[in-house]
Amino acid sequence: MGDMLNNLVISLKNFVLSSGPVLSLVMGSGLIILESIIPALPLALFIALNIIIFGNIVGFIISWISTVIGCMLSFYIFRKGFHIILYKHFNKSVKLQKFIDKVSNISFSSLVIIAAMPFTPAFTVNIAGGISDIKTKKFFLAILIGKLSIVYFWGYIGTTFIESIQEPIIMIKIILMILGAFIVSKYISKKFSIE
Repeated sequence: MGDMLNNLVISLKNFVLSSGPVLSLVMGSGLIILESIIPALPLALFIALNIIIFGNIVGFIISWISTVIGCMLSFYIFRKGFHIILYKHFNKSVKLQKFIDKVSNISFSSLVIIAAMPFTPAFTVNIAGGISDIKTKKFFLAILIGKLSIVYFWGYIGTTFIESIQEPIIMIKIILMILGAFIVSKYISKKFSIE
């Protein structure tokens, strides 16, 4: 199975790199931008492929910039497109108004931590930011900083997955890392009442 996966990755790498630098960049960043808008897509896989295909540094930078662009696009879609519509429909909901007020007044460091947690759904953070009154600059800077750890985390998980098929100790480390991140994100979620 490890050989089959390696051959698939090599074939994909050759295809992307033979497509030319512009098309390669569009393919590498386009899927990650889409993932920020369509949350069902596997971010870890796209980041891992970027790192495998473009190398550690370039793949990391492409993935980081792309996820920030995707988050900001999602933020603007809800800020400019749905904010007024949603606000009119949910203005009477006391719980929703408290949530929007909480998001609007969240501290910068708390927002960075939430954005940096691997199991915090980015799409939800983008929607919450878009429908709240949080300042765009504050949201952008928090995403810019927070997404550094997300890209590193998912890049590490994805690129070592191929190695972990052949070495079980790597899979155990990954499982422990995911479990630790999940526990921390649950704590953060509970502490800041994010649901």
